[in-house]
Amino acid sequence: MSDPRLVPAAAPWAEDMRTFGVTGTNGKTSTTTMLAAIVRAAGQRVFAATTLDYSLDGQPLPVERSWQGFLAAAEQSRAAGARHAAVEITSQSLARGYAKRWRFDWSVFTNLSPDHFKSHGSWEHYLASKAQLFVHTSPGGAAILNARDPAALLLDQVTPADVRRVWYGVMSRGPCLKEHDLEAVSVRTSVDGTALTLAPSPLAEALGGSLQVAYVGEVFAENALAATAAALSAGLPAAAVCAGLASCPVVPGRFEVLGRSPVAVVDYAHTPDALERTCATARALAGEGRVIVVFGAGGDTDAGKREPMGEAVGRAADIAVLTTDNPRREDPRQIAAHLRAGLTRGAGRGSWRRQTDCWRSAWRSSWRTPVTWWWSPARATSRARRSATRRCRSPTARWSRSCSGWRPTMARLEPAGGEGPAMLAESRTARRTGRCSTRARRGG
Repeated sequence: MSDPRLVPAAAPWAEDMRTFGVTGTNGKTSTTTMLAAIVRAAGQRVFAATTLDYSLDGQPLPVERSWQGFLAAAEQSRAAGARHAAVEITSQSLARGYAKRWRFDWSVFTNLSPDHFKSHGSWEHYLASKAQLFVHTSPGGAAILNARDPAALLLDQVTPADVRRVWYGVMSRGPCLKEHDLEAVSVRTSVDGTALTLAPSPLAEALGGSLQVAYVGEVFAENALAATAAALSAGLPAAAVCAGLASCPVVPGRFEVLGRSPVAVVDYAHTPDALERTCATARALAGEGRVIVVFGAGGDTDAGKREPMGEAVGRAADIAVLTTDNPRREDPRQIAAHLRAGLTRGAGRGSWRRQTDCWRSAWRSSWRTPVTWWWSPARATSRARRSATRRCRSPTARWSRSCSGWRPTMARLEPAGGEGPAMLAESRTARRTGRCSTRARRGG
């Protein structure tokens, strides 16, 4: 009797393709991109599928974003000589049975934190969806698991016995839950990238004890270890791993450095965990300077993550700008209220006042002080990138165009005693009326 876990090839032409599948809450696109870069460095062609695009050897393929488009892109890549695929897999796709429609030989787990609960309904369904990738990993393949994420222990339990486990981790994620096969004992971050020093192990010895990536931040050290463990499990040379990681270009919107004087960055972080880690990276880069964070939350998504997002920014930022991030069918004022409550809690104490054109005054006051600017709104990323490459000479005008047409009418939180973050928030009422209340109110 045949093994029901054996997933047939999606088509006859895909029979000899070997696939890395990457899932998790954060870091999927970066890890998938790193894996594709490693395969290229090994001298092999590779098909990559991420939430950004389908590509062959890093060149986008002009196909629709659908299952049929995926198959067309994969077949085109196979015809061009690709025998490896690196595929990012979302929880929604896995819930729809994606792991049973395409065969995965190596399954990679990045991390798990609250997200997409509106579409899944519960934490259990969200995790169960992720688990489908590991349940259906091909016999003789490998599961690459984060040894410092509790969800990995559950994934380990549902992964079949004939699938090899490879554990990796970075200390900043939390306590060690499993013995590591690949571990970073130190991570050094600069505006030029991230350097990892590896704990002694057979895999680390093959790599020369260290790794270097152009990505900025400890979270990308995790992604680099995940991609490395997967590549070595697939039999790719250690030299190709090091070369591929070092040459891998930064994915747009992943702590993407746009300017250095002051440091200006765009990041896609949209969960509490991702915001906290990205703020920590910004703070490390700023040193004695200030961190100014511009962020928002999308509409028609999980409202429960908004206050923790605001709290994470409130704890880390000197100035936080709360703006609109694709409200969809939700009232932007309601989204802002959730984020503002978290910001106030994270800041501890502060007072509110409504103020227009705060961007200009904040920018002017920062010219003589080293500053790290960090933008987060996902839908505004490309426009923010263009404005920042012009050295952010007119941030007010740029952001008024990039944030769904809203005027930069803000509310500013000024902490008592001159410490903690100041917060700026858009006002829809002021957008309609052209007026702005100056009445102060106490933050909780």
